[in-house]
Amino acid sequence: MRWSAGWCGGTGHDRLPAGGRAVCGLDRAWTVGWPGARVRAVRQGPVTLAVIGECGADKGQLERALPVVRAKGWLALTRWPGSYLTIARSGETLAVIGDLAGQHPVYWRTEGGGTWWSTSAAALAALDGAPADPTALGAHLALAQPDVLGQWSLFRSVSRVPTGHLLLITPQGAGAVRYEPVKYEPVDLRDAAPTVRAALTQAVGTRCDGRPVSADLAGLDSTTLACLAAQRGPVTTVTFADARLRDDDLAYAVRTAATVPGLAHQTVPGSPDTVYYAGLEDLSALPVTDAPNAYVVTASIKRMVLAAVAARGSAGVHLTGSAGDAVLSAPSAYLADLLRERQHRRAWQHAQAHARLRHTSALAMLRRARPAARTGLAGAWRQTAAELRRPARPWVPQAERPVVWTPLLATADWMSTDLRGRLASALDVAAELAPAPARLAAWADRQDLARVGADTTGWRDMALAEHGIEVAAPFLDNEVIRACLAVPADQRGAPGRYKPLLGAAFAHTGVLPPFVLSRVTKGGFNALAYAGLRAHSSVLRDLLGPSSRLAAAGLVTEAPVAEMLQRAALGQPTALRALHLAVAAEVWLRQLETAPAWWEANSHVATV
Repeated sequence: MRWSAGWCGGTGHDRLPAGGRAVCGLDRAWTVGWPGARVRAVRQGPVTLAVIGECGADKGQLERALPVVRAKGWLALTRWPGSYLTIARSGETLAVIGDLAGQHPVYWRTEGGGTWWSTSAAALAALDGAPADPTALGAHLALAQPDVLGQWSLFRSVSRVPTGHLLLITPQGAGAVRYEPVKYEPVDLRDAAPTVRAALTQAVGTRCDGRPVSADLAGLDSTTLACLAAQRGPVTTVTFADARLRDDDLAYAVRTAATVPGLAHQTVPGSPDTVYYAGLEDLSALPVTDAPNAYVVTASIKRMVLAAVAARGSAGVHLTGSAGDAVLSAPSAYLADLLRERQHRRAWQHAQAHARLRHTSALAMLRRARPAARTGLAGAWRQTAAELRRPARPWVPQAERPVVWTPLLATADWMSTDLRGRLASALDVAAELAPAPARLAAWADRQDLARVGADTTGWRDMALAEHGIEVAAPFLDNEVIRACLAVPADQRGAPGRYKPLLGAAFAHTGVLPPFVLSRVTKGGFNALAYAGLRAHSSVLRDLLGPSSRLAAAGLVTEAPVAEMLQRAALGQPTALRALHLAVAAEVWLRQLETAPAWWEANSHVATV
């Protein structure tokens, strides 16, 4: 696992990150696991700027940004292509800036006469053995929106920098400060298209830096990245193809590879072992991650794809279309925004179109959206808190429940009464401090990105540990996010055309074949999820049973989990997302018990 850390305060700190390397130009800042080429710094007197990760700025651009650091223009330091952590010092002021998608999260804790900061919450917790916080983990499981509890991290005594904020450390103390606008000035889809194309092209180009390049070739998002990369050199592309999926990803991939020069294509066939939940009998085979890693559920599938890439000698950077859905489209929940803004005619037109796709009625779509149109985020959290204080609900699919600002997942109904009460109290407190986003869709978009970013970080850890492959998700780059989310959700998610923003960005450019841009289908993995639930039900019962760490904390109870697993075994509709979250969290808690040492005594440490 890669992470970074630093100390601000007196010189008396007695620990250093285990295996850490000092960042040149910055006093008391270290990286662990990052190659030297991905750690760069420039300095002029008391002003220093360092970037860690995939940053598209060259040395000259970094040096020209030093006056920006001096002027404390933090936002400008986040606009280069790529995904990276920024550390900027001007005199006694230090700013630590993560990305908008949580691939470079920032945490801090005060200790004695100073502040420790890190991109690893687990590392900061290990300074004194601080345990995981059951209430925060309950929010992670039940709400799945990272910013609901604001600065709470998954560990006691460790604070988290929320999305769109930076950590500012001064002689007066440390705290999170917003640098990203709460909302973007809306841009019409057609006007935004060139900006989206330029941002995505730069994001891919930053990764095409001489390393071997591979890419998924499946849906519209990953195909776009593969075709952009092919304009710069050869790309090894892979398509996971399993007869149980019954999608048309492979047909499109074969046709694309035959049409676009530079794409070498390989099919990765599925097998009885490439299902969800395979391989959880031996948790030591999975890398330790800083947060619950959703990809432990699909590890067997990801491993087979990455092994195929490595076998082709392409162990360099692997492009994935993760987060394409989050930035290029939008769920129908935006209907609540249209109702709130009294755009009734537009809401009715969109509801009719969505209803045809879902084989329901427009009135049913609007009835689901109306409750969320009548409340704001704080009010919604108070309602959720009240619901948590009532008895657990019978399970029904999430798509049949009313639209809400922060959906309460089935995992909430598996928790003990005590834990539900504690989570409700935390929500009441959070509601007093809640931001006031104007649109439900804007809030949900950013939360989805933060969740996908954290998940992708877990996948990257796995790919690096097992194959030395760097996973890159260009749709999670800051400038791509900004360009896409400036387009209102009712334009990105308009049901008349599949991902119209991507179509407008690349139509008539020659980057993508026309048959790709006209595609309206999307693959899904539910068949492999149910197959895995049936094949590995005994392992899951053991993981989530009475001896589970989640059960010990009151985060799951045996009966509802057993009932859900039984539904899956019978092929009945199941709370798949809730099960994925619970399994990932249980694996993570068990791995923390055997994690390697995070810190070592303060002695010599090498420089980059």
